[in-house]
Amino acid sequence: MCGIVGYIGSRNAYPILIQGLHRLEYRGYDSAGVALINQSGDLNVYKSKGKVAALEHYAEEKDTTGTIGIAHTRWATHGEPSDINAHPHYSQSDNIAIVHNGTIENYAVIKQALIGHGYTFRSDTDTEVIVQLIEYIIAQNACSLYEAVLQATKEIVGAYAIAVIAKDNPDQIIAARRSSPLVIGIGNDFYCLASDATPIVEYTKKVVYLEDGEIAIINRNEPLKIMTEQNVESKINICKLRMSISELEKGGYPHFMLKEIFEQPKTLLDCLSGRVSIDGKNISISGIIDNKDKFLRAERVIIVACGTSWHAGLIGKHLIEDFCRIPVTVEYASEFRYSNPVITDRDILIAISQSGETADTLAALELAKSRGAFVFGICNVIGSSIPRATDSGCYIHVGPEIGVASTKAFTGQVTVLAMVALTVGQLRETVSNQTFEQVATDLRRIPSLIEEVLKLNDRIHDLSKIFTYAHNFLYLGRGYNYPAAMEGALKLKEISYIHAEGYPAAEMKHGPIALIDNEMPTVVIATADSIYDKTVSNIQQIKARGGRVIAIVTAGDQVASSIADYAIEIPEISECLSPLLTSVPLQLLAYYIAVNKGRDVDQPRNLAKSVTVE
Repeated sequence: MCGIVGYIGSRNAYPILIQGLHRLEYRGYDSAGVALINQSGDLNVYKSKGKVAALEHYAEEKDTTGTIGIAHTRWATHGEPSDINAHPHYSQSDNIAIVHNGTIENYAVIKQALIGHGYTFRSDTDTEVIVQLIEYIIAQNACSLYEAVLQATKEIVGAYAIAVIAKDNPDQIIAARRSSPLVIGIGNDFYCLASDATPIVEYTKKVVYLEDGEIAIINRNEPLKIMTEQNVESKINICKLRMSISELEKGGYPHFMLKEIFEQPKTLLDCLSGRVSIDGKNISISGIIDNKDKFLRAERVIIVACGTSWHAGLIGKHLIEDFCRIPVTVEYASEFRYSNPVITDRDILIAISQSGETADTLAALELAKSRGAFVFGICNVIGSSIPRATDSGCYIHVGPEIGVASTKAFTGQVTVLAMVALTVGQLRETVSNQTFEQVATDLRRIPSLIEEVLKLNDRIHDLSKIFTYAHNFLYLGRGYNYPAAMEGALKLKEISYIHAEGYPAAEMKHGPIALIDNEMPTVVIATADSIYDKTVSNIQQIKARGGRVIAIVTAGDQVASSIADYAIEIPEISECLSPLLTSVPLQLLAYYIAVNKGRDVDQPRNLAKSVTVE
């Protein structure tokens, strides 16, 4: 959940590292630092609590020269956010510096052993243990930096991506990974490395994704070398990046989150492109068609995900059970991996992750795969760990999502799940041609319908002012829109820090109704669906107790709109696709309430975009 950047080449490294940290700041932003080796051979480490801007201010009067360096932006795991706990960390002699993403589970044991050998520690982090261990190995064995890192990786237990530089070797970066991402960019006269490709794309399109257990030896003006933990040289697979710099900029919007909300018509068009035919009669998901036997014989589908992706998975459960008539369970990946689940070779596990690096989801799919399940991935980031670990899958193709609170990735995931359900339903002959064509045709309409919903922006902006200072919110929905209600509540609490709870509307009577008063607004998704009348009844129950209701309704609604205090109309669409429309006004409502409260919308406190630790 931290961001790593590195550079070695002919240019001054510091500006490249700082720019890279800004690109990666969504991965963590409680402290930041850089380590540079200058032309005199000095290894300088500068770090500061706070965001990257605080580091820049701290380093203004410092020597930031040097053509080799590593940098880091942190989301704290071990040790509070502070100058001392910020990365990079020095070894005891100040000859070696390290940056690290991940957690070392046996750090306390190693730390005590090193203290017994006379080592002292300056920070509370698990990371400092690695750099001290590397220095100890060099001292004991008179070995190279690479050999010491290789040995250290055999001693440490946990997840890590590390980059190491040494004062005695100003022409080399050693990098290694296990269960945490690292990407190496290859230029004409330089190398750069990062936790993901966003800091690399403006310098080169040629990248290599390190695999688990690999160690990269990056020497100035020499070919890249990648070794395994068994000290065997790996074949280098160079990939070409597809993203562009414009996707990483705000494009005139005040926040990435607002930009990404407004990008949804385009991103969903990209998601659908080449998959749903114009006439709505065909959907082509090659990852399913190429493995149709697995889907034809499947007896159960298990969806594993975390956070927003889990909400998308709940909608996917409805879609798959409706169209494919296969029982579906949706599990939090973090719980699934420790529950000793019953898995057979007739199960299909669908792993959903925006980043493709979510540690719990990755571990869950590896567990399922080891027990014989067929694993299908739904992911956004091309080349990330989850797509490489799955048997098959489908990218959502919504472009880089920088805002920590997910918006366009959620709608992209739901869109792909709808296409998956229709494709499998057609293969299994469990969905009628009429239903298939109706839903597929409506899928094609979704981008233009979201454009219509986005025209409500000004109205929702005004509405947000009324509820900015509420202390609690209740979000209610039923059927397909119960997960959408939970997602709306999650968005609000993530970025505004207002407590919000998503709940099945009918279950409100069994507890949450005790909370209803005129100080607690309730958002109710009451679109024209098969249980509309029941939802209207729930609104009446809230109003009878003095509650204030914001209703999301279908255009032309007369009943729910007349009962609610405020109504937001969305276009009519197939019931199963309605969350794609109902989620958008909820995203906007959360956004504007957070802005009104002066919150840091793109980088809310305590959160990070890519959750690569447990």
